[in-house]
Amino acid sequence: MDAIFKALNDPARRVLLDSLRTRDGQTLTELEEHLSMSRFGVMKHLKVLEDAHLVVTRRNGRFKHHYLNALPLQEVMDRWVAPFLQPQARALTDLKTRLEKETKMAKPDFLMQTFIRCSQDALWDALTQADQMAAYHFACAQVDGNASVGNVTRFILPDGSPMLSQTTTRLDPKTRIEMTFQPHFFGPDAPESRMVYEIEPQGELCKLTIEHYDIAAGQEGVAEGWARLAASLKSWLETGTGLRATAAG
Repeated sequence: MDAIFKALNDPARRVLLDSLRTRDGQTLTELEEHLSMSRFGVMKHLKVLEDAHLVVTRRNGRFKHHYLNALPLQEVMDRWVAPFLQPQARALTDLKTRLEKETKMAKPDFLMQTFIRCSQDALWDALTQADQMAAYHFACAQVDGNASVGNVTRFILPDGSPMLSQTTTRLDPKTRIEMTFQPHFFGPDAPESRMVYEIEPQGELCKLTIEHYDIAAGQEGVAEGWARLAASLKSWLETGTGLRATAAG
């Protein structure tokens, strides 16, 4: 928590975060345009944000792209703000895209990383087994269909209506999962999107990277949905309790 508060306690770093919130995936050159300081100064501020895990990066060729990582901020909200709020319904934000078969992946529209204290096997099972997805999903208590290549996994809302369908297109055992999503929440004609889970064991921890591609215009709010899902997954694996959405009382 100290690193997060330190990172936020500077107006220049807040400008960088605001810029990434508006348009994710910017390069250093693009971010320089928002601050009246040297390139080295911008790099120093980005380093502080990366150390606090508020910014994560992905290199694409000779370019390094920067992404806002909302999960640490969500954890601050859950710890310091949520206990003082009345229960309210959490916004259901879904994913949308179209699979780009047989093509090389471009830079993702959205990227998030989190570190979970669990085994690689435990995290893999949580991301591929339907009963486990249902145990920690923040909005759906029913999930049908395990993640296997060509199989469809369906997420069902408490009222029985479908939230989304997920088709697994690639599995690299215990390290990588690629999927398409059909977001029924946006209607039968909502565009599909494509996302990737990457798992990297690091001692007692596992680093989980979430990438989302081809996010349709107007659906940038997917970041909040990912933050809630990742926070609930982390809580469930570390404590046995997920973070469910609650209706306003």
